[in-house]
Amino acid sequence: MKLLSRFFSALRGRLTAHHHTHDICLRVANLTRNTVLATRMEVADSSPKRNKGLLGRSHLAPGEGLWILPCEAVHTFGMRFPIDLVYLDGKNQIKKLCSNVPPWRVSACLSAHSVLELPPGAIRDTETCPGDTLEFSSATLSGESASDSSTYD
Repeated sequence: MKLLSRFFSALRGRLTAHHHTHDICLRVANLTRNTVLATRMEVADSSPKRNKGLLGRSHLAPGEGLWILPCEAVHTFGMRFPIDLVYLDGKNQIKKLCSNVPPWRVSACLSAHSVLELPPGAIRDTETCPGDTLEFSSATLSGESASDSSTYD
């Protein structure tokens, strides 16, 4: 938990001077498979953001997603589209995967620390498997060069 707190503190400090915290986006790479799950992963790390989740959206575009933390379970009540779910432990290792979860469902992994919500097909397309390790880094925002990105894991 301390690692995640330091991660968000550093990331917010670096980005909030020029951007609002809602502009924080991450790149999520699967180190085990050498693939990229998302290039624009939003972070839901507060109660209001976790409660809203993806509600009100009509879809997730390829490369988009939402990282909810802490989180052991999600629901898709009121959603308009299916999603892929990737449950992670505190070391960003995949505990459980759920593909193409339709609206009006509940999913849980009680040993998880967080969950990624991704467009349907993201798990399949990246060949992601339980046990894989993910790496989070700051995504390049408009006006920021790729060399300014930092890695957090």
